[in-house]
Amino acid sequence: MRPGSYERHRELLQSVIRAIAAGECRRPFTEATGQDAADAGMRSTRTAGKVFRSLLGRPFDLGQPGELGLVRTESSPYGLGPAVAYPRCDPALLVAAAERAAAGWRAAGPYERAGLAVEILRRLNTRSHELALAAHHTTGQSLQAAFRAAGPHAQDRALKAVARAFAESERLPADLHWESTGRGGQPHALRGTCSLVPRGVSLLVGCPDFPLWNGFPGLFASLVTGNPVVVAPHPRSVLPLAITVRVARQVLAEAGHSPDLVTLAVAEPERQVHRRLATHPAVRIVDFTGSARFADWLEQHAGQAAVFADRTGLNTVVLDSTDDYRGLVRGLALASCRCNGAVRTTPQNILVPERGLGTDEGHKTLRDLGADLGDAVDRLLGHPARAAKVLGAVTTDEVRNALTEAARYGPVLHASGPVAHPDHPDADLRSPLLVRLRASDERVYTREWPGPVTFLVGTDSTSHSLALLRRTVARHGALYASVHSTDSLVLAAAETAALDAGVHLVENLDDLPADPSSALAEQPDAGAHFVTGRFRVVRSRRHAPSTGPVPEPLVAPAPDSGLTAELIDV
Repeated sequence: MRPGSYERHRELLQSVIRAIAAGECRRPFTEATGQDAADAGMRSTRTAGKVFRSLLGRPFDLGQPGELGLVRTESSPYGLGPAVAYPRCDPALLVAAAERAAAGWRAAGPYERAGLAVEILRRLNTRSHELALAAHHTTGQSLQAAFRAAGPHAQDRALKAVARAFAESERLPADLHWESTGRGGQPHALRGTCSLVPRGVSLLVGCPDFPLWNGFPGLFASLVTGNPVVVAPHPRSVLPLAITVRVARQVLAEAGHSPDLVTLAVAEPERQVHRRLATHPAVRIVDFTGSARFADWLEQHAGQAAVFADRTGLNTVVLDSTDDYRGLVRGLALASCRCNGAVRTTPQNILVPERGLGTDEGHKTLRDLGADLGDAVDRLLGHPARAAKVLGAVTTDEVRNALTEAARYGPVLHASGPVAHPDHPDADLRSPLLVRLRASDERVYTREWPGPVTFLVGTDSTSHSLALLRRTVARHGALYASVHSTDSLVLAAAETAALDAGVHLVENLDDLPADPSSALAEQPDAGAHFVTGRFRVVRSRRHAPSTGPVPEPLVAPAPDSGLTAELIDV
């Protein structure tokens, strides 16, 4: 009999599985909430505000093992305080607790694990506005952007990860039947079992800017495939993931499982707890979305684990020609402004031939393009309320220093300056910086710059632009690339360059995928391996008995059982 946790959510889960198989977009949580909930809901949810404020300045109790004291690592860029106090636990004891909980979670099977994962998401959905406030006051995102990145959109993204993981688990046959030829050519009937074996403890290294949007897929894919998860948030953005961990622990405990299947590891930045955990011998899976530098570190040092690292890198736009110049300029301006460049899909490098580009308004030089982009930014940010919704607040000196440094490397086409927030006068909002460079300035534009820094790079030709795209993105990574051209041959060449670089490509779309609710970012990037890399398949076989039932699925074969087991990586 299938567990009640699965039966309660069976239709929802199966509908998402069918939609994925058909290549359709299914957003149950977003559809149930409504498209205007980000605005209407945030104005009316006083309850969420009260709940959120009740967390401030108090210990965030989780009842975890190995607690050593309390730690405060966050501060609101909007001036709200005091900070939440989180339990600081011994990382080794958190991993040990996860290992102890793993056997019972593996035995629960994919149906119960998937059902409980959906139940966790359902409860998080009822707290969407609280999660949005937590993201707003830790990441600096505007309230509307935070609702999209921490509310129903993020929950739908997680639900797809649950559906993918469950579908991959369910397709494994529990019972095996076949024949082999023995001595003398006599056929022998064989029977066996097929069992999913989780890899082990999973580590989620939190992203500072979009902790839930980027963290949910790995967290839920690991849980459904049977792996306990230790969550190590970025010190600047703990609260959204802390609320998630608390809800998950409550759901698991109510279902009779150890809450230590999901734990929170928080410490002062100098303790580098994420690095200690990533190299722990028992940690067998690591999820991370963020800088290419730390992703490279993980792949070099966490050799004992399967590392799923999604690099932000050098998001690149290639401009050749367009039949909608004004739409192109507006789209680039908006993408450069969103969330002060912290959205991590902000276009960093715009590659344009030195001769300029053809448009529906005639030929445009680089000087024309730079001036028009600057004007579009100023118009977009001209109204304080609109500017506050688009920009969000700067949270670190790293961004401020980057804006100052980048302005030294070339002619400034649009200077970054302060923008007033209508409700929070102390919030630090900055307009984007646009700097013109030459193609030879690779040492500048191949760095990953934080914040709203965009370079307009003059190249020899569109072919040269595509060659730069191929080389720089292949070497340094990117979340996406974009091309604008009215020439089908250029578009075909851009597709080839994107394939060579291994990056998503957007063609002739004015609305660049700079918003976390965009369709480009709907799916975890690693495809099927994003799920199948989290488990192995163990098969057993033996002579079929003349009568009697098929043996139970393999858990741990006894040394003298005479059983032949195959361990196969999927």
